[in-house]
Amino acid sequence: MSPLNLTENLSSVKEDMIAFVEGHGMKRFPGYVSDEIATINWESGDNADSWKDFVELAKAAGASFLTMNDMVLEKEELEFLIDRLRNANTPNDEDIEEARLLRTYIGKTGFVQLGWAHQGLMFVYEASTEWYERYQRLLDLAEDFGSIVIDDSEDED
Repeated sequence: MSPLNLTENLSSVKEDMIAFVEGHGMKRFPGYVSDEIATINWESGDNADSWKDFVELAKAAGASFLTMNDMVLEKEELEFLIDRLRNANTPNDEDIEEARLLRTYIGKTGFVQLGWAHQGLMFVYEASTEWYERYQRLLDLAEDFGSIVIDDSEDED
C-alpha cells in the first residue's frame, strides 16, 4: 500500500475533509481501518484532491458515515522512539539522527485515513507526508529491536 504523499503538514487537508464529509450530510466515525481486515485501497494517482471523489463515491454507495483517522506527531512519542533506537543492542547513529531530525514536525499531521464499508469490504483512502513515512520506517525498526530477546543469563546449576 502506497499512500499519496503530500505536503509536510496535512492538517488543512484534514480540516477540508471534515467540512466536505459533513457538507455531504455524512457523519465521521473516529477509527483506524487496519490491514487485518479486507480492504480496497483508493488509487489517487497524482491527484491530491481525489479524496473528494472517494467521499462522493461513498455517498453514492449509500454510506451514512466514514471512518476517519489521523496521526499528529507528539513530542513524547518521538522521544520514546529516539530512546528505543538509542537503547537497541546495536544502535545505528544514522537512524538516531534521522529520528532527531523529525523534531521539526512535532505537532504536524503526517497521516490521514478515510474509510467506509460496503458489502463486507472496507474502502480506504490514505494520504501521508514523506516525514511520516520515515517515522513509520524508524518505528518499525525500533519495534523489531524490541522483539529480539537476548538471553545473556548463565545457566545456574
